[in-house]
Amino acid sequence: MGRDVSAPAIQASCLCGDVAWEGCGRFDLLTHCHCSRCRKAHGSAFATYVMCAAEGFRYLRGAERIARYESTPGIFRPFCERCGSTVPSGAVWNERVSLPAGMLEGDLPTEPLAHIFAASKAPWHEITDSLPRFDAFPPGVDAGVFPDLEPRDPPGTGTRGSCLCGAIRYVVDGPAVRCHNCHCLRCRRARSSMYAANLFTWVDALRLTRGEELLVSYKLPGAAYFGQDFCRVCGSPMPRFDRERSIAIVPMGSLDDDPGTRPMRHIFVASKAPWFAISDDLPQFAERPTEL
Repeated sequence: MGRDVSAPAIQASCLCGDVAWEGCGRFDLLTHCHCSRCRKAHGSAFATYVMCAAEGFRYLRGAERIARYESTPGIFRPFCERCGSTVPSGAVWNERVSLPAGMLEGDLPTEPLAHIFAASKAPWHEITDSLPRFDAFPPGVDAGVFPDLEPRDPPGTGTRGSCLCGAIRYVVDGPAVRCHNCHCLRCRRARSSMYAANLFTWVDALRLTRGEELLVSYKLPGAAYFGQDFCRVCGSPMPRFDRERSIAIVPMGSLDDDPGTRPMRHIFVASKAPWFAISDDLPQFAERPTEL
């Protein structure tokens, strides 16, 4: 089949812009995945993927900048080697290609279908919409189901966290200063998800216990503070130390333990994906609240 050029293309790019792609034609099977591997790969409460007709997908640039990590046998998770954003693999399944939906720049001609792997959801996240929920894959999907990831380190006095491959580990020993869900396009590109769920603590309350040499830091040009730290092996977003402001920013999807706190607000909702509906009752701010 040839490329369907009758429908408008929807484009996307990683945080740094090195890798860009587009899809056009049919979009379907839009789902929110709560499995532990997706949460760690994206550093978020869940990962949202949409299927695009294979003939309608193409890389616009940067395919050579894509690194890949084999998270389960035969399943490779691709990410930009410069900024860590999850990007499409380009692998074809049932004549479709899977795209991370949160960073798409435009409205999708389809709606979310379900939450999958809801039995594995993060303890600090509540599903509040009315979409169907499945403990694993929906009925009719013939694919392997792997057990949830277990913490690599024994429990201690702090809140443990780690990347997908387990090479980088950390502990949060102090309280959360604040915790919010950010819908800005920068965060959606960085996490390749609907929003970034971030926990903020004091810089001396977070300590890396393993793998510091594997951290890659990307600072967004022109931004006062925005950047992303990630594991060079698996691409997982990792805590970032902002020593100028004496804070550490923790991607909540990388947590192994319940931090005992919950997101307090949604910020930059004026920039959220147009097809994504916020269904909880947390306060919403169009941009950045003045008290942050």
